[in-house]
Amino acid sequence: MIEPLLLTTVQVSTFDGERSLSGASGFFFERDGRVFLATSRHVVIDAPSGHVPSHLRIEYHNNPQNLAQSTVLSVPLYNDGAPLWRQGTDGGGEVDVAAIELDRQALGADAPLCAFTPDHLQDSLADIEVGTSVLVVGFPLGFHDTLHHLPVARRAGIASAFGLRFQGQGYFLTDGRTHRGISGAPVVMRRPDDGSPLPWALLGVHSARMDIGSRDLQLDESLGLNCAWYADILLTLTEPAAP
Repeated sequence: MIEPLLLTTVQVSTFDGERSLSGASGFFFERDGRVFLATSRHVVIDAPSGHVPSHLRIEYHNNPQNLAQSTVLSVPLYNDGAPLWRQGTDGGGEVDVAAIELDRQALGADAPLCAFTPDHLQDSLADIEVGTSVLVVGFPLGFHDTLHHLPVARRAGIASAFGLRFQGQGYFLTDGRTHRGISGAPVVMRRPDDGSPLPWALLGVHSARMDIGSRDLQLDESLGLNCAWYADILLTLTEPAAP
């Protein structure tokens, strides 16, 4: 048996036409029978750095009997120049989370996908104490089990008051070692085993390492802190489109 948590997360590659741009992480989020790919917004567009991919490619399992077999789905980001992904804002400005709906038929009826749902979001924010152990599941520097096409999990801890927007932004901090390629990874906490096939709470979406401009690069080590945007933004990003 493969831990279902590892089947929620996929490697994301960005392209401009056939030109490879970058690698990242993403995960499946299902709501009302619709499947979305959730990742960091800066994976799909980052205008300040000139990162404007035309499409994504995700690698996922398509044979429940053979995890060494995978397939690649190309996910367009634009239709006639209009963005296909959804992004949101809050009182602090833009939220670094994006969701794009996937063609369920194109994924394949037999694909052994595991997806988070609204039931995996944390209802009581006060239950998460500072120092709580969490996992960040993704593809740091693209590293993963290349035979079975599975991500790796990095351990981290909640490093700021959970439920409070750190410095007025819609994220909290984690204390853990992260790398490029893990942007868009789910930040999860184990729930008591109640028989659920996916007994994890989805707390956030990893965005980037936190640093301060005054750090002396020669004298001071990096903080080792990371930004994770609260995952409840996915409820807004996956709402049915207005008729």
